[in-house]
Amino acid sequence: MPTRTPERTQIGIVGAGPAGLMLSHLLSRAGIESVVIDLRSREEIEHAHRAGILEQGSVDLLVDTGVSDRVHRDGYRHDGIELAFDGGGHRIDFQGLAGASTQLYPQTDVFMDLADARRRDGGDVRFSVSDVSVDELTGDSPVMRFTDADGVLREVRADFLVGADGSRSVCRHQVPQADCTQYFREYPFAWFGILTEAPPSAPELIYNHSPHGFALISQRTETLQRMYFQCDPSENVDDWSDDRIWDQLQTRLGANGYSLKEGPITSKTVLPFRSFVQEPMHHGRMALAGDAAHTVPPTGAKGLNLALADVRVLAEELERAVRSSDPAPLVTYTQRAVARVWKAQHFSYWMTTMLHTLPDATPFDTRRQEGELASVTGSVAGSTYLAEAYTGWPTSK
Repeated sequence: MPTRTPERTQIGIVGAGPAGLMLSHLLSRAGIESVVIDLRSREEIEHAHRAGILEQGSVDLLVDTGVSDRVHRDGYRHDGIELAFDGGGHRIDFQGLAGASTQLYPQTDVFMDLADARRRDGGDVRFSVSDVSVDELTGDSPVMRFTDADGVLREVRADFLVGADGSRSVCRHQVPQADCTQYFREYPFAWFGILTEAPPSAPELIYNHSPHGFALISQRTETLQRMYFQCDPSENVDDWSDDRIWDQLQTRLGANGYSLKEGPITSKTVLPFRSFVQEPMHHGRMALAGDAAHTVPPTGAKGLNLALADVRVLAEELERAVRSSDPAPLVTYTQRAVARVWKAQHFSYWMTTMLHTLPDATPFDTRRQEGELASVTGSVAGSTYLAEAYTGWPTSK
């Protein structure tokens, strides 16, 4: 058996994406040490194109905890969205209805801000590790083992471990099936996503429902835009020329009176739709956070925001657990976090099924969707629910 270099910390965190780094940052502010590891290099994470809509609470978390105020300087505040259907657009006024906004700020920028903050504050973050495993989760000193970027075998023992290692979580798979319940739904469609070098086509996001299919028009910067349209999960991006993509997008948006500004397409990808939740979000002395514990369809822009909401709560409960040398606060973490998770699952499911063309949809189904959209946009109560959910609910106490 190869000899491993032993180490000790208070919290071991698997996953150095936004969830893991934010947790490490919050723990550091409470005087708690952590070691964060990730299979990927920092450069790999920085170049992964991910969601870019932050709830009001996520923006406040970045700024108020001293990560960075760049989200205000380089991000774009959105005070509403457009729901486009039945030949026209209908704006949901976030500020007027909920007194809140969202911020267009790519997840890669959130990651860079957090990585820079951890480096600034002397955080122990190790990228490009390999052969990661976690063990002894129900004992008093759980362990994470890995090979570091220099090829040195490491064994880090901690008071508690956290799996923030994404939807293919190594940590989640160490929870015995008998000790958890998994809830899963796979949707019969996907998003064909593109990045295009073009000016913005609209000042805010457009969620477009039309007889030709769903489309979402988002933005990134003044010169780079993100757009999606509904497709079959089996679609091959190589079968889609730029002209064919633009024809689909223009046709779908044109049905509601919009025209898109076109440009060179620099990235194409197919994003499958899944919903997943594992309960409880802890096992022994290990907690799960973010995509390691749950995933949502992207329609409601909840994935990154849920992850940040998780670790805000988890940092509080881990502080209590460390101070008391008792894992009981992890039970409270699950109770607090999972309530928000299921609200987000409902909202994401609702937005998805209301806006997308459903398989084998009858004319009745299509007209019913249009009636639902009209009910939401034509009602202060309906519009307020959407605005409150989209901009984010308060963190549970």
